[in-house]
Amino acid sequence: MSKELKARAEMDPGYQWKLEDIYATPEAFEAELAEVGNLTAEIAGGRGHVAEDPGKYIRFYYGVMQRVEKLYAYAMMAHDSDGSNGTYTAWLGRVQTVAVSAEAAGSYLTPELLAMPEKDLKALKEAPEMRDYTVFIDEVLRNRAHTLPAEQEQLLAMASDSLSAPSQAFSMLSDVELPMPMVPDEEGGETRLSHGKYQSLIRSADRRVRSEAFRGMMNTYGSFGGTIAALYGGSVKRHVFNARVRHYGSALESALEPDQVPVSVYDNLLKEVDEALPTLNRYLEIRKRLLKVDELHLYDLYVPMIAGVDFSINYEDACRLVLDALRPLGEEYGDVLRRAFREGWIDVYENRAKRSGAYSNGVYGVHPYVLLNFENNLDSASTLAHELGHTMHSYFSDRTQPYPKAGYSLFVAEVASTCNEVLLNRYLQRKYADQPEMVKYLLNDLLESFRTTVVRQTMFAAFEKKSHEMAERGEALTKEALSEMYLELNRHYYGGACHVDEEIAWEWMRIPHFYRDFYVYKYATSFSAAVTIADRILREGEPAVKDHLRFLSLGGSVPPIEALKADGVDMSSPAPVHRAMQVFAETVDKLEQLL
Repeated sequence: MSKELKARAEMDPGYQWKLEDIYATPEAFEAELAEVGNLTAEIAGGRGHVAEDPGKYIRFYYGVMQRVEKLYAYAMMAHDSDGSNGTYTAWLGRVQTVAVSAEAAGSYLTPELLAMPEKDLKALKEAPEMRDYTVFIDEVLRNRAHTLPAEQEQLLAMASDSLSAPSQAFSMLSDVELPMPMVPDEEGGETRLSHGKYQSLIRSADRRVRSEAFRGMMNTYGSFGGTIAALYGGSVKRHVFNARVRHYGSALESALEPDQVPVSVYDNLLKEVDEALPTLNRYLEIRKRLLKVDELHLYDLYVPMIAGVDFSINYEDACRLVLDALRPLGEEYGDVLRRAFREGWIDVYENRAKRSGAYSNGVYGVHPYVLLNFENNLDSASTLAHELGHTMHSYFSDRTQPYPKAGYSLFVAEVASTCNEVLLNRYLQRKYADQPEMVKYLLNDLLESFRTTVVRQTMFAAFEKKSHEMAERGEALTKEALSEMYLELNRHYYGGACHVDEEIAWEWMRIPHFYRDFYVYKYATSFSAAVTIADRILREGEPAVKDHLRFLSLGGSVPPIEALKADGVDMSSPAPVHRAMQVFAETVDKLEQLL
């Protein structure tokens, strides 16, 4: 008998986040929204006058955007908690309108600052009242060669919606309109394939089920290959266009520059992971042996290979587990975690019309929030540890840095969260050291993180680099060209131990991250950094913890590579990725010994 989800109002409020910490009442939110909406006209009134008092206009713009961000957080999280609530939907739409209006109204700010003499900008940076804005002014100076005259910047801003059409069209096709086939289920019947069901079917113990799910998903996308190639090609051309119009050497350079990440970091990742492919092959050979198959196929890569381990855990015990696992991070870290658990920072359980998945959202001047859809298993406990890593990064950054310097780069966004996951895995290995099956399960879990977060995302990064280089050379991004290239990448990465099924050629068509230029590599670099940091914390103790808390507190006050150096990791060198691949190999060794 199926169990119906409860409506939001029927849920225990003790397990719901307290959005009243942001605005005490809906009326207070409405009043703030109206007041901030009126400030948009004041922003626009500064056009043509920035040079008269640049500091005033910078401070005013940031002040408005801080208030917009707070409004957006409140409306978004209300909507995410209950998407069926029409009031919340209306709130979110109105805040989005105000946010777009404010950004468009202030689009003149950077071009007019750049029109000032460089010496005046440098003098502005040294002014005592501008110390909170030095990162912004540095960014303006750094991007001088890549910023267009005000009229052209306004045109690009106006064209942004049109230029994002390929991404929007792909989302509509992939998430809504793509006709999915019927495939076998585990009960001997059939089920309609969906993105959600695919995640469970590809992990089925029944090989026929996962094989048919794999073929059904890949062939469905392949049948729309011409359309999807046109959409992806349009997205790539947008990235190339933006890079060229802003005078970058390549689309890759353009994408990495906002994080001040040199192209060598990207290339180091590709090289180090490529050299570690023999370790991947060793791991896959173990998988083949444990699954007792004559030939390992790509649809065999997700099914659990350590069977019979049942790790049930309720939310309260998961909180205690996370506290114990993260104890090496010190008393202050633990005290903030306990606040998160007891003060309404976390929305725990699924309810009807609640957003799926999990995330952490920082609200400057308040505290971070976490959305979960907790189930009583180890995956949910690990997700809790992961999202609390984001939460702690936001908490320490917001507490230490002024608003204009608090936001940390996406390049480091997954470091603290993944570090927590690694610490949890290591803690559980120690706790269950006398239970070989549990240790094997935990080792496999860590190895899967290496395979999916480092190796797989690096293969994606190689695909992105090649496809953008094709466009930059003027080559057509056809279904055939892109699919053949993706198939060859799979043969290179997995062919040493796997039969590379021809249908994998279509997989690139279903990856939404490809519409965010050169984003996926950050998963691999963040995981590599996190493994290094977690090892150092467990090995060195207090000195490493002190460095980690400093990293969390730096926010966006320094470039992300410099922030990681404060945590003992130099991503400008290949060493962190190399070390992570060594840990990958050592973990394979441990599993082999247990087997």
